[in-house]
Order: sequence, then structure tokens, then C-alpha cells
Amino acid sequence: MSQPIVIVGSGFAAWQLVRTLRRQQSAAPITVITATSGDDYNKPDLSHVFTRKQQATDLIKASGAQLSAELDVRLMPHTRVEEINPNGNYLIANGERIDYQKLVLATGAKTFIPPMQGNAKDQLITLNSLEEYQQGQEQLANARSVLVIGAGMIGTEIAMDLASTGRKVILANREESILPGLLPEFISSRLLGSMITQNVQFELGAEVTEVNAKDSGFDVKLSNNNQHSVDAVICAAGIVPNTQLARSAGLQVNRGIVVNQQMQTSHSDIYALGDCAEIDGRVMPFLQAIIHSTNTLAKTLAGESAKLALPAMMIKLKTPLLPIQFGGNTSHSKATWKVDATAEGMLAQAFDDNDQLMGFVATESMMPKAFPLLRQLPALI
Repeated sequence: MSQPIVIVGSGFAAWQLVRTLRRQQSAAPITVITATSGDDYNKPDLSHVFTRKQQATDLIKASGAQLSAELDVRLMPHTRVEEINPNGNYLIANGERIDYQKLVLATGAKTFIPPMQGNAKDQLITLNSLEEYQQGQEQLANARSVLVIGAGMIGTEIAMDLASTGRKVILANREESILPGLLPEFISSRLLGSMITQNVQFELGAEVTEVNAKDSGFDVKLSNNNQHSVDAVICAAGIVPNTQLARSAGLQVNRGIVVNQQMQTSHSDIYALGDCAEIDGRVMPFLQAIIHSTNTLAKTLAGESAKLALPAMMIKLKTPLLPIQFGGNTSHSKATWKVDATAEGMLAQAFDDNDQLMGFVATESMMPKAFPLLRQLPALI
């Protein structure tokens, strides 16, 4: 029997790859090694657990054991990879040597925790995985006040979801706006206004400097000298690709694990996929990019000629009070904006110096107009 394809990780990218290989009628032996139980769930649903009153177990679509049987995979749950030997085509996991024909790193990413002081700086709740939510769900269920660190996509979505349940929410961000780098200020300010109507309190241009536990809850200090007493603190300040294994194995790593258009790393038998992979100088932790990447990698592993092509992608914010879709470059400082705004929605188009469409943002009733614009944008790769 030939050595297996070994996949490290069990998130969306990993299981999507397994499913794609099996759909292609690949009978190759596959081993999935994961530090968790390997359960399948929809990660974006974590932004809505509060209004939906969901426990972590409610999000599971299939257990790791079920997937293992269904997809004919050897699953090694609750197992950590300690070492990769690229030249010997094997790795060490929980002290066991596991040989591989091809190795796929789908190690994901972890939440970035900004530097801060205080006796509770290690007690922040993160919601970057099902397991992290499970660890914090009891505390969050009982919390009537929550401070959220980070006003990017995830932080903003979580803050709106929390506020929709009647909780007191404070959203802190080191930048002077919400969703900086994703949306122009004239759009993000509308979203901010809608969240103010929910009584979300904003601390913009301020960093959390100290978190201390008290008898009940936490005292949080910010760089603008403001202080808040809350029941829980969530950190959603961005993600950092998990590259430690790749780096220790001598693979090329920049921000993420560097791959080519076949998803191949700097070693010919090792590939990277999902939130940990850096493609054409970019880390793209979006479902559409991962689906295209897994399709390419599945063909490559099957011995077919394949090359990743990424079309322009649409991103949808899960902010029900102000639904937003956007695509392309929406944060270029020199973009010329053409804006069509009504009481029911806004369509904003960004143009470059050559009057070519760079990106767009559509809100509310204008969202159906986004799809024709998406087709006008150049491909990412």
C-alpha cells in the first residue's frame, strides 16, 4: 500500500480538500491529523451565535468520526504534530512516526492578541474556532456587558450580534474608524451610525492597555485613559497564520506559508492550504479563495496539470442592520468614487486614474447591482 496523503488540520480547508479528492474518485489513502476532535462546522456562524442562542454543539454539522467513516479517512483527533522531516517524508505526532507521500498543511490561523498588561490579559475570549467558543460560551451566556477588541469584519459582526441581544457592548479599535482598510470612511461611518442606534459604545483611536479581573467581571483600561467595567472581553483584533511547523521544517514563510499556483510550498512534496497559506504575496482567509485553492490542489495531488486562478471575489458583511457587499480595491486613498445613494441603499464605485473600475460597495437595496460590477473587476490571480 502506498503512503498516504497526510493533512494537518481539520478546518474548512482540510475537509473541503478531502471531499474534493473523493468527488474526483480518488482512492488515495488519506490521514487527517488534528489537535481537535475534527468536527465539521461553518466558521462564519460564530458571528451569529448570540442572536441565535446557539451552543457550540449546535454548530456541528458532522462529527469527526462521522466524516472519517463517510470519506474513508484515517482521523487522528486530539493529536499534535511535533516535527516534520521534509527530506524523509515523515512527521512525528504524539511521539509516533507517520510517513507520507504528500503532506498538506492546513493549520489555519490564530487570533492576534495585542500587547497589554493586567492580571487577566490571558483571560480574553477569542472566537476563531468552535473550540474557542466552547471555552467561553458559559461566560458569554451570563455576560450582560462585553468589550470587543478590534473593529474589523469579525469584531464588527460580533459586536452587532451581541448588541442585538440587548447586551451592553463597547467596541474598541486602535484605528479612528471601523473596518479600516476594507471600506471607505463614508460607508463605514453609516455602519457605525446604525450600530450607535443599538447603543453600541465606541472607543476609536484607542488601544486596550490593561485588563484586570475583579470579583465579578473585568476592569479594562484604554490608551485614551478611559476605563470600563464589563463581564467579558472578546479579542477579534485580526488573525495570524499558524506557520510554526512550516518554519521549523525549513519551508519558506513570510506572513503565511509561501505557495505557488499549485499550492506547493518550497518543498516539492509539501503543500499549504487555507488561512495559513500565502498566495502571490497575500493571505486570503475567505471561503471562495479556499474553494478555488482546494480544487487546484486536489487536481495536483491526483497528478493532473493545474494552476490556481482566482477571480475577483465578493465579500458580504453579516451586519443585518446595514447589509453590505463589496469587491475589489475599496480602500485605495487615490480612488475616485462615484456614489449613487437613496434612502433605501447606496452603491459606490471606485475608479483609478485611467477611469477603470477598481472596486465597489453596495448596501441594502443596491446589493443586487453588485454582481454585474463584480464581473468587470480583474481577476486576483
